[in-house]
Amino acid sequence: MAAADSDPTVTASTCANCQREIPSSNIALHSVHCARNLQKCEHCGDMVPRKLMDEHYNENHAPMNCSLCKCTVERGLWDLHTGIQCPQRMLACQYCEFELPVIDLLEHQDVCGNRTEYCETCRKYIRLREWIGHELQFHTGSNSSDGASAAAEPKPARPAAHGSHRKQLLLTIAIAGFAVLIGSILYQRKGQ
Repeated sequence: MAAADSDPTVTASTCANCQREIPSSNIALHSVHCARNLQKCEHCGDMVPRKLMDEHYNENHAPMNCSLCKCTVERGLWDLHTGIQCPQRMLACQYCEFELPVIDLLEHQDVCGNRTEYCETCRKYIRLREWIGHELQFHTGSNSSDGASAAAEPKPARPAAHGSHRKQLLLTIAIAGFAVLIGSILYQRKGQ
């Protein structure tokens, strides 16, 4: 069969039902089988066996209502909506770990990040949003020069928590960007 596909003398015809290129010698048999057994999905354009069309619709295209934002979303995009797009989904603040809707998170973090915490090492109050930069700029490598005093003073627990939340936030932003890209591709595909 691979030899027939690569043979330039074999002519191909387009199936009127599935729009695939079929060798001309098989087009009559293919067309009858294809028209009887396959149907083009009006939502995504995929060819689906007729007997599985209802199942295909229910699994991929049935509308679902989001209980948080009251938006209607196609079932195939449900995970994307609930995981990344829903403005009412809950996320934790990177500074205080309080969970609130994404739509309110930016404003909350602006205020929360301006709170200060006392740095035991340099004995200054540092804004939470600047804590990681402060640690990197002033306290990285200082443990090797004064090992005895560093061992006596435990590091505050908050910076480690900020680092993991920052990584989580960056991962969330990356996933959101990827989801928007996929969503736009699917939306364009749906429009065609």
